[in-house]
Amino acid sequence: MKILKSLPFRLFTGIVIGMLLGLVFPKSVMTVVVTIRYILGQLITFCVPLIIIGFIAPSITRLGSNATRLLLVAITIAYLSSVLAACMSAIAGYAMIPHIVINSAAEDIRELPEVAFQLDIPQIMPVMSALVFSIMIGLASVWTKAGTITAVLQEFQEIVLKIVETVIVPVLPFFVASTFCCLAWEGSITKQLPVFLIVIVIVLIGHVIWLAVLYGTASVYSGKSGLEVIRHYGPAYMTAVGTMSSAATLGVALKCAHKSKNLRSDMVDFGIPLFANIHLCGSVLTEVFFVMTVSKVLYGKIPSVSTMILFILLLGVFAIGAPGVPGGTVMASLGLITGILGFDANGTALMLAIFALQDSFGTACNVTGDGALTLILTGYVEKHKNLDMTV
Repeated sequence: MKILKSLPFRLFTGIVIGMLLGLVFPKSVMTVVVTIRYILGQLITFCVPLIIIGFIAPSITRLGSNATRLLLVAITIAYLSSVLAACMSAIAGYAMIPHIVINSAAEDIRELPEVAFQLDIPQIMPVMSALVFSIMIGLASVWTKAGTITAVLQEFQEIVLKIVETVIVPVLPFFVASTFCCLAWEGSITKQLPVFLIVIVIVLIGHVIWLAVLYGTASVYSGKSGLEVIRHYGPAYMTAVGTMSSAATLGVALKCAHKSKNLRSDMVDFGIPLFANIHLCGSVLTEVFFVMTVSKVLYGKIPSVSTMILFILLLGVFAIGAPGVPGGTVMASLGLITGILGFDANGTALMLAIFALQDSFGTACNVTGDGALTLILTGYVEKHKNLDMTV
């Protein structure tokens, strides 16, 4: 069956098996598990700068080569939607997470054995260096119209995406299983499962609230009913839930948007494919609340406000460059999670696992929100009759 091959199912299986084994494994066996987790963690960490460069730089060259006024407007509202959704999520996190019963992982845990041997795989450059390099090389390629470099970056993105699909994704279930095995052996995660179920429900409610904000804003700005647009989005929402991919849902989303009489046909053809790749409000909202929860569970505290602001602003940039594939947002932002928030292997694995378990609903929120942004574009074009429509 197709569901048995899906990443969320494999991650869920890894979680269950890892936790069960962690409850019964002796310390001698845990030495092997800890070593496996260390090596897999090194491999994943090594790939983070490659993922950043492979996704961010080519995305800038693609957008910049068609940098018309309308495209800049579309990028701006997509970025604002993601960042403001993340801010709403962070505010909710600071207000709610302290009141959720969370026992710090530092209490009453066993100390894991040391790794049997270390296989260090250093990154080719620090995470922030990779981000700055990606932005500068992408912008410079646009400014100089460097066709050769642009083509190289596009091909490099395909290479990195293949690495993610054939190396990173296959090892993730084993990395997650080994991590949850360690967490269960320590005793730091088994008592926290109800917490994550509560958090997932809170995030789903957050999706509904943000969609209401988006469509309400679009209605006010365009002067047209957002309800008339969203009522056609049922098939696209369900397809996104099933595929967990904005790219895979694109065909259905286009059909749904074209059914709305309040959306201009040319704006649908322009906006929906573009937003499918750069507008990830649901995924960003989810990730922000999750990182705050994981930080509280594993490290006993929520990141500071200044740290979260920096994380959110950069996460919005990473979301624009993230691939429209399952888990693309959290995969592209691994560097931020480790570099800015300081998550270790346990935190990274826990984020990957719980994010994947609800990723389908985050994707559905992204896709449905695209209709609201397309309504804003429709209103913008109708308010600026002389706008250059070429892209």
